[in-house]
Amino acid sequence: MIFHKKVTCVREKIKVGLIGMGAVGERILRQFHQHKEFDIAALCDQNAERLDKFKAELPDVTLLTNYLDLLQDETIKLIYLGVPPKYHHPIAMDIINSGKHLLCEKPLANSIEEAIEMCEAAVNAGIIHAMNFPMAYSPVFKLFKRKIHNGELGRIKKVELHLQFKQWPREWQQNDWISSKEQGGFIREVVPHFIHMIHDTFGELDIVHSFVEYPEDDRLCETSFSTLLTLPNGIPVVFNGIAGIGQQEHLSFKVFGDKGTLDMQNWRILVQTGIEKSGEIIKLDEPETSLPAELLKAIKGDKALLVSFKEGNQVQKVLERILLS
Repeated sequence: MIFHKKVTCVREKIKVGLIGMGAVGERILRQFHQHKEFDIAALCDQNAERLDKFKAELPDVTLLTNYLDLLQDETIKLIYLGVPPKYHHPIAMDIINSGKHLLCEKPLANSIEEAIEMCEAAVNAGIIHAMNFPMAYSPVFKLFKRKIHNGELGRIKKVELHLQFKQWPREWQQNDWISSKEQGGFIREVVPHFIHMIHDTFGELDIVHSFVEYPEDDRLCETSFSTLLTLPNGIPVVFNGIAGIGQQEHLSFKVFGDKGTLDMQNWRILVQTGIEKSGEIIKLDEPETSLPAELLKAIKGDKALLVSFKEGNQVQKVLERILLS
């Protein structure tokens, strides 16, 4: 047996700046704050009152209302971008041009053209670029994908996504942009997660037909939609969504096979049926993968599990076709 002498060394932490400190931005902040190899250097948001809430907890962090000031700090190596979709493209292009690595909120942009330009620029700049699709790191999706790929459901015959919301925006999402037709709505905010999971599991989607219903006020986002899509092998996929109904929020992502079905409910619950068994809630034993840990691997040049801007662009293409139908 060979014993190695333990060597203690001090590693310089990777400094992170966050632009956009809404509810999701705060979640990302917590994730980075818990990781010992990252140092939160600066937070940026146009709402100065919003920033004030972090002063006591993070007294050494620089608080800014102009993201260009954040980009001037050459010690910051990684940026999280969590502003409304309308502003992703101009801010992301400035981040990419600064040479900093970029973690972008979904959807990637507010149009296919913007998404393509961001993707090409990030690749050409040679930076680490990733999308915040948290389901890619969740135990429920890992098991969901594994059960489909190992043949437990048999031959896949259909995929259905049903999104039902008591209200939109939800109670914790009350702001002006998320209810707008221009850049909000549950199609933009929720559907991209499922498009990505379908692409990752089955391959790219193609749209056959889509119908989106809007309220009389044309400034507001959709109230319902129905979309028929297909997978590369011709398997039909159905998306249905509605808001403003008399029930609690319920999300169902269900795969139908000739030997059984698998239903991901409300992000975290996995229910499996078989020919001779009714719905069984599957126990999840696998820990959640850390997005900051994967970003750290990529920055160090190691293999990492990240959702690239290329994948974000593929999601954007489907998203825009749903909305423009």
